[in-house]
Amino acid sequence: MSGMTEPQQVDLVVIGAGPGGESLANQAASAGLSVVAVDKHLVGGECPYYGCIPSKIMLRAADALAETRRAAELAGEVSLVPTWSPVAERVSEATADWDDTAAVQRLEDAGAIVHHGTGRLTGPRAVTVTLPAGGEVSYVASRGVVLDPGTRPVAPPVEGLADTPFWTNRDAMRATAVPAELAVLGGGPIGCEIAQVFARFGARVTVVQQAERLLPRDEPEASALLEEVFVKEGIRVLTRAQLTGASYDGQRFGLALADGQELVAEQLLVAAGRVPNLDEVGLETVGLDPWSVAVDERMRAGEGLWIIGDVAGHGAFTHMSMYESGVALRHILGQDGHPAEYHAVPHTTFTDPEVAGVGLTEAAARDAGLDVRVGQTDLAASSRGYTHGPGATGLIKVVESGGVLVGATVVGPYGGEILAMLTLAVHARIPVETLTSMIYAYPAFHRAIETALADLH
Repeated sequence: MSGMTEPQQVDLVVIGAGPGGESLANQAASAGLSVVAVDKHLVGGECPYYGCIPSKIMLRAADALAETRRAAELAGEVSLVPTWSPVAERVSEATADWDDTAAVQRLEDAGAIVHHGTGRLTGPRAVTVTLPAGGEVSYVASRGVVLDPGTRPVAPPVEGLADTPFWTNRDAMRATAVPAELAVLGGGPIGCEIAQVFARFGARVTVVQQAERLLPRDEPEASALLEEVFVKEGIRVLTRAQLTGASYDGQRFGLALADGQELVAEQLLVAAGRVPNLDEVGLETVGLDPWSVAVDERMRAGEGLWIIGDVAGHGAFTHMSMYESGVALRHILGQDGHPAEYHAVPHTTFTDPEVAGVGLTEAAARDAGLDVRVGQTDLAASSRGYTHGPGATGLIKVVESGGVLVGATVVGPYGGEILAMLTLAVHARIPVETLTSMIYAYPAFHRAIETALADLH
């Protein structure tokens, strides 16, 4: 196809087929709308190819190594030789070797038109798609346009860094071997997960974190505990550390820090943040500033325009994208349903121990002017923690205001699963009095929630 064509009339155009965009397009098409879905890379987005799914395959393997080593203490002698090839093979299988044919087919089977290309707004309800082979195709969407363009990794403006072959999360997920030394720039969820994976497979890992602690959006107690675990596992953690220069000699990276330290590593992972892809979807053509766009409780950014997912600004999580896609779809179809609410957003970093949280941290609650009480307990000191033994390191912290929980954090084995009950409590605003009158199964890990509630002060 070459040159411009007359705009085609459709009901809905979805730009960005990440988890939320793909789901919305599929359901809208299944409901009978004429739908066009556009993605410049892979249908399904970051999660199934470079994020949630491949990283959890890696983490599962790394955790199995850790549990095998713990078996030496719990059950007898163990002989272990870590091998990366089964991990790489499982990741390749799970991603279909980074091929989205099956995902495209699902959308087409539902009745959607799918384009690999760059979609841009050219005005209200109008979209032009630039195709990889050249040429353009244009649409006018009677119902409107949904934007789910996601985010992209960003590298800090450090001298020399752009000239080096550093990894982003996408490169790390495609790794076919374990580097001897790995430097990780960034101590957020992505950096921490990947750091622990490669460390457990034998890499000498250094985490360079500019902030004062790992996982700075979580409770400080959680950050401190995770750093303690990392250090015990041989991971070097440098906090308040600023990278000022980077070089690559063909074999090793050289990294200069502001305090004068110099690091050498075979590979460098840059996991220092991401930026929204709203700068390339033509928001200016409908009078919106891509750097300060806002959405309402139905995910509307304007008449006939919905924005969902990472770029909506309420959490860069697959589950958030899926949740918001449902809110937007109901509005598009004229259906009733709950508007978007964000007081009980859960998240989990799948390190070992897992770090999971929902709602407000203590600091965020105090900054919001709430009168709060907090309670905390040591997960390893619980009955289940004692019987679990090695690997039971963890904690539960609850934040209460006005008689209900407004936030909670779980660090420990299965932390993301233990969080489920606390997510319900925060979301439904269940009175603490009700939570303290419940029966908690003994000796499950979640029983420690009762202990944390008893500590509220």
